Amino acid sequence: MALDRILLATPTMHGEEMEFIQEAFDTNWIAPLGKNVDCFEQEVCEHLGVAHAAALSSCTAALHLALKLCNIQQGDIVLCSDLTFSATVNPVSYEKGVQVFVDSDYASWNMDPAALEKAFEKYPQAKAVVVANLYGTPAKLDEIRSICDRHGAILIEDAAESLSATYMGKQTGTFGTYNAISFNGNKIITSSGGGMLLSDDGEAVKKARFWATQSKDPAPWYQHTEIGYNYRMSNIVAGIGRGQLLHLEEHRILKKQIYERYLAAFSDLPLTMNPYYPNSEPNFWLSCILMEKGCEVHPLTIMEALAKEGIESRPIWKPMHMQPVFAHCDFISLGEQSVGEDIFARGLCLPSDIKMTQEDQERVIRAVRACFGK
Repeated sequence: MALDRILLATPTMHGEEMEFIQEAFDTNWIAPLGKNVDCFEQEVCEHLGVAHAAALSSCTAALHLALKLCNIQQGDIVLCSDLTFSATVNPVSYEKGVQVFVDSDYASWNMDPAALEKAFEKYPQAKAVVVANLYGTPAKLDEIRSICDRHGAILIEDAAESLSATYMGKQTGTFGTYNAISFNGNKIITSSGGGMLLSDDGEAVKKARFWATQSKDPAPWYQHTEIGYNYRMSNIVAGIGRGQLLHLEEHRILKKQIYERYLAAFSDLPLTMNPYYPNSEPNFWLSCILMEKGCEVHPLTIMEALAKEGIESRPIWKPMHMQPVFAHCDFISLGEQSVGEDIFARGLCLPSDIKMTQEDQERVIRAVRACFGK
């Protein structure tokens, strides 16, 4: 009898989502905007401790509008996390800005503040910094914010993967002047898609909402003095998000348990788990392993072995400076070898689905250990 396939990370529904969706149907608020959108924005703000939010069609849209709020123009330099998914940095190109990629540190796999300082030495004119919290692990956000303030640059925090994670007791998604979170299908909670722009600047969020609704001027007819976008979240999608938000902390606890079981199970193997700063509490969105240097077992060997057992895994994000589309962009690193490139070469993401049973996780653990002859 074939065993069920074990997936990396999938949505986990609970039932309350349908109650909010049904209310939208019953009141005929199916079109974009409505009570669910307004309440979802308010509830996320209350949970994170931020003043204002705009619910949008994606986290990418939130990052795009954040860059517009920074007034990024053609040729403007934006310093960006290098080890991340391309959605973090693609919006810089939407506004014809220029990405300069900043290397990671080994302590969190996130942007290295020392490398960021080096980037500002080379590009003192940089207008903004986009920092991502990789796999739900907070970057050194206080130092990065301080560096940005000192150099007169605006910080945009890409907290797409880190909703409910904290740094120095403060929720991620609140450290930047502008912040973005994701509700994509594989995230810690989902609305099937969608994202949110967060800020304590009410006027900025109001402007973002204006752009996100096709920049419709307050006139009795359709009038537009600026280019706009179809970026607002629908009332149905927001209903799913409201139901999911009720279970955010529950999901975080389950993710941490998965991480800790892997950590204990692999303690005798020549590998480590994705690290985090002592003063941070990740949301453990994805549990990852990093082979020790000189280890004869390659991550792709493990990935292939898992696939044969019906287990999904995934390589670490390929750093942005290695992507063909960004080959023309500068890359700032402290040493001769890129930290992000090294992590990419030695790392692997393991199944972290909270519906995975302990027996399922034992299957994953046995398959990984077998690659080491254990």
